[in-house]
Amino acid sequence: MRPFLKILILLLLLYFPNNSAKLLAQTVVSEVQLPKIIEETSGLEFFENDFLTHNDSGGKPDLYRFTKKGNLIEQYSILGAENNDWEDITQDENFLYISDSGNNKGKRKDLNVLIVDPKNNFKKVGKIAFNYLDQQNFDKRNKHPFDAEALIATQEMLILFSKNRKTSRTELYSIPKTPGNYSLSSQNSFDVQSLITGGDYYHSLKLVALVGYTKSREQFLYTISSFDMENLNQVKMKKFKLPLDGKQIEAVKIIDQENFWITSEGGVNSYPMLYKIRL
Repeated sequence: MRPFLKILILLLLLYFPNNSAKLLAQTVVSEVQLPKIIEETSGLEFFENDFLTHNDSGGKPDLYRFTKKGNLIEQYSILGAENNDWEDITQDENFLYISDSGNNKGKRKDLNVLIVDPKNNFKKVGKIAFNYLDQQNFDKRNKHPFDAEALIATQEMLILFSKNRKTSRTELYSIPKTPGNYSLSSQNSFDVQSLITGGDYYHSLKLVALVGYTKSREQFLYTISSFDMENLNQVKMKKFKLPLDGKQIEAVKIIDQENFWITSEGGVNSYPMLYKIRL
């Protein structure tokens, strides 16, 4: 039996490179087509019994409310706001935070997080401006570490996860929730080997979820359990390959430890989608 087992193992390794066989058991529980008006859905947040999302680069400074069935029921314009490149949305018990942090070419000097009050007709109540302490070069370029598309909120702070086109890692940055101008330095780095595009945090579970994709359009979900900013070197990340190759996943919301909502952008011949994923 030993030669047979060796051959079997070899065939499995060839068929599932990089030991990814265990990552292919994720299930798409449901998929819902979303309206074209949110074709570039780039963030996802719960709002009452529905969802909030927004478009990214060049979109209106609007939030779109839709149901789990994909029906658009409301559109909220945020007065005094500008959508340079909105990339994620998160919330705490008081406010919504919209991350205008997209920086594909590494040249932006106006990165910020908007503070919005959902109890006051989504009024803009503040702005948190930031820059990267290590960034000296603002020339237009394709590969650099100064882009971030995932934002989460803990009780104490906001946290950005970078989209690092240079190394395919993700850096973690913390930001105060109060308006101001802050210089950020990386507090940890994770070897995700993908481009991180969205994040979420579930406080009672101490669970972080991230989504990302590779250049070959493989899609991944990452979970960090027992998340603790005081012990970042000890947190453990799990990586799950999703059966959504070819899509562009941009946002994630945690339902529980095994279930997640995920959205993907649309295109010329496709619609944005809402997926329910079970691990």
